[in-house]
Amino acid sequence: MEPSFYILCLSIATLVATSLIFGLKFLGKRNYLLGFEWLVVTFSASNFLLYFLGGVQFSYRISYFLDAFSRGFGIPVIATAGLLAVTHRYKPSILVDILFFAAAVAGTAVLVSADFVVEPKPYFYVAMWSAFSVYLAYFAWRLLRAGEGLHAFGVLAVLLTCQAIASIYDFYKIPGDDEHAIFYVLACLTWSFMCVVMYYAYGALERAEKSEASLAAMLAAR
Repeated sequence: MEPSFYILCLSIATLVATSLIFGLKFLGKRNYLLGFEWLVVTFSASNFLLYFLGGVQFSYRISYFLDAFSRGFGIPVIATAGLLAVTHRYKPSILVDILFFAAAVAGTAVLVSADFVVEPKPYFYVAMWSAFSVYLAYFAWRLLRAGEGLHAFGVLAVLLTCQAIASIYDFYKIPGDDEHAIFYVLACLTWSFMCVVMYYAYGALERAEKSEASLAAMLAAR
């Protein structure tokens, strides 16, 4: 096997590991939207790895569906709703969390099966991810305002790299990358980077918000 095959498998395994670790960490924070969305990425990447290692077609179909789920709804909608916990103190009930995922599954089913979305689908993915990028810019600004410049820089790096991957996914082919191996390596490493950076950025803003709330309570007590 060529070295590119092993590099690709390693990049997919990296995504499996990072999304699993930080998905569980988000669940530990009781942020079920972010936690389970990161675990959706884990399951998707695991099946993608099985497909490349053993040519398991069923695993490819699972990964294809979950990739559409995350690109169309999981990251742009569900992850954004999860991040709102530290930017807008939004904490939905378990029922609302379930409804988020149920609606996303229904929407994904339409994306992957309905004929009328075949042509506009790539543009839909880019539009949804662009909306997520706008929110990430706001998230970075909130971090900067809280004095967390390093984390703000990390979020901006996530914004730029993930937006680049989303923009070229269906519209640009890397020269010489006939089997899309280079693209998939870059995509997996970019999403791995996102899984790590957003967890620590979330924690930084969470601490800043708690400190601000504590200070406000102390001043009110006086």
